[in-house]
Order: sequence, then structure tokens, then C-alpha cells
Amino acid sequence: MSEKIVQLNEEVIKGQLKELVRGSVEETLNALLEQEAEKLTQAAWYERNEARQGYRSGHYSRNLTTTSGDVTLHVPRLKGVSFETAIIERYRRRESSVEEALIEMYLAGVSVRRVEDITGGSKVSPATISELNKKAYVHIEDWRNRPLQGGRYPYVYVDGIYLRRNWGGEYENVAVLVAIAVNEDGYREVLGAAEGMKEDKASWVSFFQWLRGRGLDGVKLVVGDKCLGKLEAVGEVFPEAKYQRCTVHFYRNVFSVTPRSKVKLVAKMLKAIHAQESKKASRKKAKAVVAQLREMKLKEAAKKVKDGIEETLTYCDFPSEHWTRIRTNNVMERLNREIRRTRVVGCFPDGNSALMLVCARLRHVAGTQWGNKKYMNMRHLEVTLEDTSIAG
Repeated sequence: MSEKIVQLNEEVIKGQLKELVRGSVEETLNALLEQEAEKLTQAAWYERNEARQGYRSGHYSRNLTTTSGDVTLHVPRLKGVSFETAIIERYRRRESSVEEALIEMYLAGVSVRRVEDITGGSKVSPATISELNKKAYVHIEDWRNRPLQGGRYPYVYVDGIYLRRNWGGEYENVAVLVAIAVNEDGYREVLGAAEGMKEDKASWVSFFQWLRGRGLDGVKLVVGDKCLGKLEAVGEVFPEAKYQRCTVHFYRNVFSVTPRSKVKLVAKMLKAIHAQESKKASRKKAKAVVAQLREMKLKEAAKKVKDGIEETLTYCDFPSEHWTRIRTNNVMERLNREIRRTRVVGCFPDGNSALMLVCARLRHVAGTQWGNKKYMNMRHLEVTLEDTSIAG
């Protein structure tokens, strides 16, 4: 039996769908106008009753441009009663909400070309998008600078992500510093994001001081990659907090001096270090791994493990129930993947645009993907701190 191949003309289908939506909008608006006229006159067409307030006298046409295309409204003419329809104004408000949806799509990382596809092929210029974004920026900036009211934040995850921007006619990368945390009730929260220019100590100190000024308190552990400026800034602004170097970043650093053929084996060796039941056992395992790496003639890898292993074991001072979630910066890595979706817009016109887009994406992810799901049971931390206090 021969198979028939059905070929679809995408442009024709798009056109038909657009016309279907336009027709539906037109039909719905005209039906609403008729309902409003009937309500005002308190009678249907040709109906005679004592409550009747006015009479129909045909219609007049009025064009209305909508995001679905131009529609023709058949506005009822009435005698004996004033017909001032509120439907068109309500639709205009709806059109405003469509405009807001365009802003949200753009801020969520949807490209201008994709926005045009979604809106049925209508051209959306960068200038138009810029004007739309200004409406959203005020709300985003309010959110970015909101007081932190989650109580105390024992665990804080920090990272910097680079985006490209146009600065004085020249293109350069700008770092957006991002922090999220787990509050004392066990829920994740985006603390904030700020432009950092470079990931140096001054940028991180300023960032941490800004967070502290907004209410960041009770920090017990900061999780991030090995960035000297970041480490020094944590010690300066949060001297009571400990620092956990992300084990995944640590592994990558070791892999950078490991032959590709040996990476899988070395990965198993490194993971074995962090699979131990205590810090003492992990240290012992690390010594064995260093010795094994030397036997494998991987001297540089052995040195990196020996020099850096201790800063990856800070998590052992906290509840074992939390270890898998505080020894890596994976929660931030996943968030950064969402942030990188904003790169579809190309080069940002300025640092503020990049920052606003990142913040909008952060707020979107936190509000839609995290929901009200508890990330950790913080009772384990309370018990550990109580035990430590008693032992001290």
C-alpha cells in the first residue's frame, strides 16, 4: 500500500489561524455590543413590553485595530436612551494587558522574532520593545530593592554571570551578581541581583553590603565557586559565616589538568571523597586520592586536590541531611541557565537593560517553578546548632 504524504503550507496555515482569531474577536465584540444595547433598552429586537426604555434604529460601523487584526464593530443606534458603550474601553484595557504580556515574554527571554511569531507576524521594533520595557522596569526595580522579610537566611548561594552590553559604542561583558538563599523556614528565595562590572572584591563587598542593608541576616554558610574577591568579601561583610567551595566547580578545575581519557576515572575518585560519612573520613580519602593521582603521573591534578580539598569540605560542619544541597552551587547553576535564556535578545543597549531582564527572569522562575515547595527541613540545622552550643 502506498503512503500518501500530506504537505502543509505553514504560511497558509498561519494566515488561516490569524483570520480565525480575528473573526472570533469581531464576532465576540459585536455580540457584547448587542447584549449591552439589549440591557439598556430592557428589550430584545422587536420586543414590546412595559419596561422598555428605548428603541433600536439600526447600526453604524466602526473600525477597531486589535492585536488580532482590524475588526469592524456594528454599534447599535438607539432612540430614547443614550448608548455609551464601555465595551470598547474594556477591550482597550485588555489590549493593554496584551501589551504587558509582550513585555513579560521579552523579559522572560523570548526573542523579538519569536514575539512577532506569537503575535501573528506583526513587526515589533526594538524601539517599541524599549518603550514597553520602561513600564515594567519600575515594578522590577521595586522588587529588586524590596526589604528582605524572610527572617534569617542560613544558607546563601552566590554567583556572577556575564552578559554582553554596549558601553559608549563599544561592546564589553558585564557581570551581574546574583544571590539566592534558603530562609529559616526552608524555602528558597531570590535575594537580589546587581551589576558588578567585574567579579572583584569591591563589587562583591558592595553587593553583600546592599543585601545586608535590605535585611539579609543570620547567614551561616555561603556557597559559591573559588573567586578570591568573593571569598575576601564574605569574610569582610559576613565574618560569622563559613564558605563552601562548590564541589562541582572544584572537579572541573581538576579536570582542566587531567587527560580526557582519564577524566571518568578521576571523577569517580573525587566523588568518593565527598561520599564519606564525616569530614575526618573525607580528609583520609583525599590523601589516598592524592597518592593515587601521583602514581598515575597526574602531578598537577594531585596538587590541585591537595591544595583545594579542605575548602570543599565545609559542608560537613552542617546537618548531613543538608549535605547534597549545600556542597554544590547546582541550585544557582540551574537558575543561571534560565538567566542565560535572556541572551536571545543579543547585545543589551546598556547595563540597566541587562540587569532588568535578569531580574525579571529571576522573579519569573522563583514565582512559577519554585512555588511553595519547601527546599529543606531546617529543623535539622536547629538541632545541629543546639548540639554545637551544648558541646561548646
